[in-house]
Amino acid sequence: MNYDIAIVGAGIAGASLAAAIGARARVLLLEAEDQPGYHATGRSAAFWSETYGGPAIQPLTTASGPALRDGGFLDPLGSLHIGRTGDAAALDAFLAEFADTPVALDRVDPATLVPGLRREWRHGVMEASCAYIDVAAYYADRLRAARCGGAVVETGAALAAAERQNERWRMVTHDGRVFFAEVLVNASGAWADAVASAASVRPIGVQAYRRTMVQLLTDTAPPSTLPHVADISGGFYFKPEAGGRLWLSPHDETPVNAHDVQPEEIDVATAIDRFEQVVDWRVAKVERSWAGLRSFAPDRAPVYGFDAHVPGFFWFAGQGGFGIQTAPAAAQIGAALLVGGEMPTGVDVDRYAATRFARP
Repeated sequence: MNYDIAIVGAGIAGASLAAAIGARARVLLLEAEDQPGYHATGRSAAFWSETYGGPAIQPLTTASGPALRDGGFLDPLGSLHIGRTGDAAALDAFLAEFADTPVALDRVDPATLVPGLRREWRHGVMEASCAYIDVAAYYADRLRAARCGGAVVETGAALAAAERQNERWRMVTHDGRVFFAEVLVNASGAWADAVASAASVRPIGVQAYRRTMVQLLTDTAPPSTLPHVADISGGFYFKPEAGGRLWLSPHDETPVNAHDVQPEEIDVATAIDRFEQVVDWRVAKVERSWAGLRSFAPDRAPVYGFDAHVPGFFWFAGQGGFGIQTAPAAAQIGAALLVGGEMPTGVDVDRYAATRFARP
């Protein structure tokens, strides 16, 4: 079958891009799994934070806010960045990083926001704009919009090989299905380099990392007013969830090969140990744990645009752990580069161009 654009990967990146393109092109979404959104999209920590990912990610997150908010996919949460007695300089540097951005950050006493906070956690900065994301609803909305725009979704369709023939791609899946498209978009997350290799395109060095999440019950239930709480040194974050639960991560980032990643006991234990050093709450029960993949390009910024050397090969990868909170802006960029249209406001698109990895 013939298409204008084939997007490899039907997670949030591929689905939101297909939705943004809409009826302006014949779009195919090739998904390796039997169920779209199985990997990173389905294992998100589910919060939207303009500071998360640093200054390189902030413009994309900020530009994505209106679409997520207007669609009803965000709910108030707030993020409290905390530090120990010796972390004052780190908090100062954090404030300086975002001083010239639209992100509002305010110094606060963290003990007034986190009951049972241990005394050494003396410093706090509040990011009031941080919000919960209803990931499932947003992803379903984007996948539905893609289909309504005419996109065809093929599941269980892992790409085995792609070859450029007569200005179009001939793509073969592992189960022998054959598809043709003028443009091949690599939106395959942690598998981005593998997809590039299957198309005889030089990989750019996208590395997958494991991130662990734990759902806890504590004998001091999180108050309804508790914000997302993050260590300024990057050692943990936690946030309240429905039913008095708490989601906790040790903020781990372990390099792994792309696969159906599972949590490691040591990472779960590390998360709990770090949590117990922050508050005096007792962990009553670990209800469940899971792990997901984050994938970064070598410079840790997303990669959007046509490959510098292979015609018709479009990179849409390297979103790190920020693919959902930046999805609207990323999709707008991708659609503008592929079929035309406006770029998101306040975003320097050139900093994310795939051509920055061009070999000499």
